[in-house]
Amino acid sequence: MTAFEGFFGFYVFFPEGLKLLLSVILLFLINFLGVYVASHFFRSFRVITLKKEVQDQLNPLMLANEALPIIKQGLNVETAGKIAEIIQRISDMEAVAITDREKVLAYVGVGCERHKIGDPIRTFATKEAIRTGELKIIDHSLKYICSVKDCDCPLQAAVVVPLKIRGQVVGTIKLYQTKKGEMPAQTVKLAMGIAQILNLQMEIAELDRQAQMVTQAQLEALQAKINPHFLFNTLNTIIMFNRTNPELARKLLIHLAKFFRQTLKKQGMFGTLKEELDYVNTYLVLEKARFRQKLRIIRDIDRELLNYQFPVLTLQPLVENAVKHGITPKESQGTVLIRIKRDGEKIHVEIKDDGVGISPSMIGRVLEPGFGSGTGVGMSNVHERLLSLYGREAGLKIESKLGVGTTVSFSIPAFKIEEEGERENEN
Repeated sequence: MTAFEGFFGFYVFFPEGLKLLLSVILLFLINFLGVYVASHFFRSFRVITLKKEVQDQLNPLMLANEALPIIKQGLNVETAGKIAEIIQRISDMEAVAITDREKVLAYVGVGCERHKIGDPIRTFATKEAIRTGELKIIDHSLKYICSVKDCDCPLQAAVVVPLKIRGQVVGTIKLYQTKKGEMPAQTVKLAMGIAQILNLQMEIAELDRQAQMVTQAQLEALQAKINPHFLFNTLNTIIMFNRTNPELARKLLIHLAKFFRQTLKKQGMFGTLKEELDYVNTYLVLEKARFRQKLRIIRDIDRELLNYQFPVLTLQPLVENAVKHGITPKESQGTVLIRIKRDGEKIHVEIKDDGVGISPSMIGRVLEPGFGSGTGVGMSNVHERLLSLYGREAGLKIESKLGVGTTVSFSIPAFKIEEEGERENEN
């Protein structure tokens, strides 16, 4: 028999008064023990203060939350100014600056009044960060190598981090302090984290912009082809052939319907070169019927490239531009050459005409958004999409001479799209 059993064995024989007293004592002991345990628990529970390193890790997340709606509008003076204010607030730095590749987009905090928003980049350190794509850490004001002299600048140390989209440097973010000496390691990590967040958000915004541009291109292409000038000219040609050659008129109507269907059907950013050429050929059938012998087309195309990836609505606007602005104003017969060849790891495209050419004063404006008659997708749209998809070197190159003609060219990476049969064989 245990002590516990023995105690309760005698307990039943205790007088009622003693039983009551023992119950009160036992209840008191249990309550005391409960209070002691609770007070010990709460004394051991402390309010946790985040370490500086943890706060630095959270700061880029705060930036991501606040900056995404802003960066979607692109990197410009207005958006850069708002982002710089957010960065300074969450980083508690003396000054923050954001640049593109050429000029200062934003500056907040202490500094020299001779450095103004919109001015060209003045410091060698920033130019080197843009040129090399590498982070730069400055521990003394003399190492900025600033071209502005006689400037009482309080800034001493800085970290300069390149901003990149798809590996291409598009600008920098700079965090400054007024104390001499190397930037603290956590500040450098913070700057790198902020740059990574901005890089990611700019890439997301760029993809979103590309999708919008493709949609815009589709709508503009459809509107352009329903434009009265194009539609009426094509219908007049069909009506004329309806009297002299009904079978040809019927075929042209089929091509016109096919052209509209192809315009509506195009989705996404990429198709194949074959699909793009089909679209161009449908357009040229209609234009050849209208211009007859005045328009001559030469195709020099590597057929092995037909199943290679190609950005949609890219060729037709360039061919249309050659026909409309190069050959149409010309009094005699004109020729448009469509040349597509393999050049190493790239596809080189060339659209050449022997038309009236472009004046030197106008050639610099051809790629400006909104420039021209507005009846087509526009060369500027094609140019912007090529830059967005493939980088700074992939845009349109234009060579032209009055009375001689114009050549528009571009190069894109060669990427073959597997056919169903090839995929089944591999499987």
